[in-house]
Amino acid sequence: MFTMGLIMMTFLSIKAQNPTNPPVNPNAPEIKFESLIYDYGTIVQDANGDCEFKFKNVGKEPLILTNVTASCGCTTPYWSKEPILPDKSEVIKVHYATNRLGVISKQITVVSNAKNSPVILNIKGNVLQKPVDNIPDKPINPNGTPVNPNNK
Repeated sequence: MFTMGLIMMTFLSIKAQNPTNPPVNPNAPEIKFESLIYDYGTIVQDANGDCEFKFKNVGKEPLILTNVTASCGCTTPYWSKEPILPDKSEVIKVHYATNRLGVISKQITVVSNAKNSPVILNIKGNVLQKPVDNIPDKPINPNGTPVNPNNK
């Protein structure tokens, strides 16, 4: 029992002396978003589902977004494939398909060469059914029959 404990302690001390994670580059890019959440609020079906997440490279080396993925096919992100220089800003555009009714709760994962990668963005809101227009196609007489404009 004592020998087993000694072996475990030796293994753990060797593991602690040889970390598997390389040291973090102090000059590495760092991505800072103005907000991690976009709230559509309550919107109606087929409303504009576009939003933007603004961010800045607050690191000392160029920032490269390697992948931006949504948690669902109803959400589509668009982003620049060009490096973002230090102290420069950019946006990730997101389109949500508002033809879907109900609560919006989706995630967008931003993977980059930043020291704080990945970053999770969220969109939320509620899509209500579009009100039905009750305007008749043709004018109706008081007795309920359609008015024929050619018949005087």
